[in-house]
Amino acid sequence: MIINMKSNRFYFILLSVLIILSDQFTKDIININHESLINNNLIFFSIDYVKNYGAAFNILSGNRIFLSTVSVIITFFLIYFILYKKNTSNLELCSYSFILAGTIGNGIDRITKGYVIDFINLNFIDFPIFNIADISINIGLIFIIYGLIKNKR
Repeated sequence: MIINMKSNRFYFILLSVLIILSDQFTKDIININHESLINNNLIFFSIDYVKNYGAAFNILSGNRIFLSTVSVIITFFLIYFILYKKNTSNLELCSYSFILAGTIGNGIDRITKGYVIDFINLNFIDFPIFNIADISINIGLIFIIYGLIKNKR
């Protein structure tokens, strides 16, 4: 049986929930075991425990209330878009779901801890340390860019 994803937007919310759970689960593991996992080199990345008090690339560091407020506002907009926005493609809904998951995942940390736990450090490039929520936001943005390029053809 093929499920029409567009007619049942619940599945896009479920996708977000699954990503949020994986993000929070990995952050909890890192938070509990960070002393034994620090600088644990794997093939392409290492595990490094970092408290990020800002947004992406640690911009706006120390602005917890502002960043938390922005997270909450974006969360409400994205939930509205997923559940109620008309004439949206499955790709758009999927991109909103990924961005929603990342926003909530990092928002939970920011609101409850005052910082976001980052732990994935790429070994092959000098890049800021990040987490599952960051990956989710970037996947959502890639989907949006892809959709824009695809629709311009």
